[in-house]
Amino acid sequence: MIPDWLRPIEDGARTMTAEQLTRFTVPPGENARPCAVLVLFADGDDGPEVVLTERAHGMRSHPGQVSFAGGALEPGETVEEAALREAWEEIGLQPDGVEVFGRLPELWMPPSNAAVTPVLAYWHTPGPLEVRSPAEVHAIHRESLAHLLDPATRYTVRHPSGFQGPAFHIGPDRDVVLWGFTGGILAKTFEHVGWTRPWDDSVVEDLPDHMVPDGERVRLSPRALRELGHEAPASPADDRPTGGEPGPSVRSGTIGASPAEEAR
Repeated sequence: MIPDWLRPIEDGARTMTAEQLTRFTVPPGENARPCAVLVLFADGDDGPEVVLTERAHGMRSHPGQVSFAGGALEPGETVEEAALREAWEEIGLQPDGVEVFGRLPELWMPPSNAAVTPVLAYWHTPGPLEVRSPAEVHAIHRESLAHLLDPATRYTVRHPSGFQGPAFHIGPDRDVVLWGFTGGILAKTFEHVGWTRPWDDSVVEDLPDHMVPDGERVRLSPRALRELGHEAPASPADDRPTGGEPGPSVRSGTIGASPAEEAR
């Protein structure tokens, strides 16, 4: 049985639509790769929390990105089975200590043609977690919901490509950036259930260098951003080169991968 503080998430998941999370849903007839991620909640030392992973900083794709444990489905798996298996493989989460209580709508990540289902779960019997694959996972973060909902935690992050989106400062020293697909799921879920507190989205910080592979240090036009699955101005005039000016910003909380982010 899940605790009362999780009931709004459980109820909200029943009414949330994919369009409330993102404008990108799997097109009819598209043979998208099925994937799942585990949105894991728990009762922590500082109250309700969510469990996140930070990708290894030396990875060629998405170094240092904060994510939910997850990946592609294996033949015959359900999304729930895949999410729990991936969490065991990545951080040693024992599945028998977890209760799955819902799903969020399936989301499409155009760059990788991945159809990602966020699986909601409660960690009712917490145990030790460990980085089981240092080549993939740098750290595990158990972030309190109180911290994530604190307006002082939130800001807008800017990628060198021009992409901007909502972000959170997390980690023991508050120097880890939660943004992109994972940050968007949390931001829009909090908003949907009425937990969001007003925050200043005019505070903009650049994405740390270690989170930007050399191949992504290129500013993209709004047209290119749209092709990568981000919201950007639709006017033809907006596709003219803009030099080093700040790029277009997505709507606050809109889910989008970083310019190269995709499901593993």
